[in-house]
Amino acid sequence: MKTQTPRRSELLMPAGSLERLRIAVQYGADAVYLGTPDMSLRTKSKFSLEDVKTGIAHAHAHGVRVYLTLNLFTHNKDIAKLADYVQVLREMRPDGVIVADPGVFRYLRKHAPELSLHVSTQANVCSWLTVDYWKEEGAELVVLAREVSFAELAEIREHCPDIRLETFVHGAMCMTYSGRCLLSNYLAERGANQGNCANSCRWMYKLHLRLKDGTSQEIELNEHTSELFEFLLEEGVRPGEFMALEEDMRGSYILNSKDMCLMPKLDQLLEIGVDSLKVEGRNKSAYYVASVTRAYRRAIDAWYRDPEGWSPEPFMAELEGATNRGFTLGFHEGRLKNHAHNYDHTRSTAPWEYAAMVGEVRDDGLVLNVKNRIDAGDVLEFLPPDPKLETVLLRLYAFEIDGEGETMDVVHGSLGHRVFVPWSAFDREDPEAIRKAFPPMTIVRKEAMLPEDDWARIRLDKTAQKIELGENGREKAYRRQVKALQETISDEAVAQRAHSSRTGVERCCGRGCNGCLMFWNDPEYARAREVLAARKHGELLERDGRSAAE
Repeated sequence: MKTQTPRRSELLMPAGSLERLRIAVQYGADAVYLGTPDMSLRTKSKFSLEDVKTGIAHAHAHGVRVYLTLNLFTHNKDIAKLADYVQVLREMRPDGVIVADPGVFRYLRKHAPELSLHVSTQANVCSWLTVDYWKEEGAELVVLAREVSFAELAEIREHCPDIRLETFVHGAMCMTYSGRCLLSNYLAERGANQGNCANSCRWMYKLHLRLKDGTSQEIELNEHTSELFEFLLEEGVRPGEFMALEEDMRGSYILNSKDMCLMPKLDQLLEIGVDSLKVEGRNKSAYYVASVTRAYRRAIDAWYRDPEGWSPEPFMAELEGATNRGFTLGFHEGRLKNHAHNYDHTRSTAPWEYAAMVGEVRDDGLVLNVKNRIDAGDVLEFLPPDPKLETVLLRLYAFEIDGEGETMDVVHGSLGHRVFVPWSAFDREDPEAIRKAFPPMTIVRKEAMLPEDDWARIRLDKTAQKIELGENGREKAYRRQVKALQETISDEAVAQRAHSSRTGVERCCGRGCNGCLMFWNDPEYARAREVLAARKHGELLERDGRSAAE
């Protein structure tokens, strides 16, 4: 009997603006999803209706599908908008409309029967019975809830072979049931289910005592008092079972989930033929969209070429370059464990940051639209949209301002600087290949100058991820790294840290890292700078440059 080839999975990327849509298309998305602020769950969407029309035309011209979000939960005030909005949808003819509200779903079935309807993750579909229900109602695709485990997903696929299934593989995780949250409503009067979440689960919380006279007082935790208190919760029907509520000098982040990342398990999803692999992030940057699209595009293509020899490691390294809160498998294996949360550090961070975008390609070179601060000596990494090509490193020692003839040592995105880079600057690369590799809207990144607490968080995240993936013997390292992170973000350590990382790293390695003024300006490193200038762009010295100078 001939084995049936599983259906090929599409890569579905977020598009929070027309620019990000074009970048997702250029970097290899099979489909994009987007919405306007008034009728989707993203009030910060940068799309006007004209932008949506332009975006659909651009995507379709490149063979990319477009799904529009109509996934708000309607209140009475929203119903009057539906008729006009649906008429616009019929004119634009997207490849699918994502809906959460059953009333909106039925309205579309009645008034726009030609539209393909997708059931949003906000509908909380967790079983094959519910998938089958939506299929009978006329849905062509169902987005499964993030709470669905892989075992459940495989069972749903087996029971429901005749409807397309979509699952999230990457992005931020809510601390609620697929986004059904009221924290934001209560604390900030911003409706999470109306697309205006205040991210209250990411805030820092402190404990206070209310005294008998009606006043309240913060419980100050410091090195003198932290051992005097222990805060415990007792659930009503479990008397005597006390659950610790931990807080330190910085407060408590009890609701802060890491970001979902199923790259380590991507082969399982591809093997059972999940139709659409979705990445969260319509409010993320163009750099985030490009780097994450590129990583998953390369990973998916590599699996289809050689399923047996596929490994997630090289693609994880790419994903770690985009800002994140640390990665977790979420509910893929079933229940969440404590390693899925960050209790001490909520900031999104990454060892790389957005530097520039290729704005123009000319016969003699290219022009970079600067997006961040770039210093002389920084290594720029060009991310080619073609997934078959490797990244290219370039170190610039001065910046020629396009059209002005002026040379600068530092350029800034906030000042709108445009930098001309001649093809001759890529003197260690094939000139013809370089010209073809970097079309307009190519993303350029640079190493981020991170403080020690961010590096401690990154090391802790990697250890936690290895534990989630089943590596034994790492719990001691995990606890040790938790303590190290807590020490680096203590009040005393933060007070002593330089306010600008541009004064050099706290322990300069002397090998020529990005933006390290200790290396690029200190006379002791003069000879080391000469050695580095003769090397391929982006290479570092093998040892401390002070030794090279002797």
